[in-house]
Amino acid sequence: MPCVRVLHLLAAVGVCGAVAFLGYCVYFDRKRRSDPEFKRRLRDKRRAEQQKAKERGVQSREALRNEKLQQFFLQEVQMGELWLSRGEHKIGVEHLSNAILVCGQPQKLLDVFKQTLPPMVFDMLMRKLPAMCQQFEAEMNERECLEDDPE
Repeated sequence: MPCVRVLHLLAAVGVCGAVAFLGYCVYFDRKRRSDPEFKRRLRDKRRAEQQKAKERGVQSREALRNEKLQQFFLQEVQMGELWLSRGEHKIGVEHLSNAILVCGQPQKLLDVFKQTLPPMVFDMLMRKLPAMCQQFEAEMNERECLEDDPE
């Protein structure tokens, strides 16, 4: 019998401890939530999290854009090489000039082309580039105007 009383006593102490702990949690949670500083800190924290999420979204969009530019660049170089190997110099030069337009370091690419392309093809490329640059700038200006126009 003394064992049963000890077990009942331990159970009663455990229940009282659990009720006291829950009461403690409820009291301090209510006190914390009614604090005006808590609400301000919570709003600031949520704003900071939203700002971080927006920045991550911008970074992921930039990464996706860079990846698409790389794919376009590689595709244009491959197409240019393909057309040049078939003897279609004019179409090949057009693709190579597109690759130069989106290249991050066009001068280095031009140096590589100067060393690898036949002189006649490289001269065609150098004559084609200014016209392509003007066309590219005109297209970019047109896009900016369309984005600025609300209608």
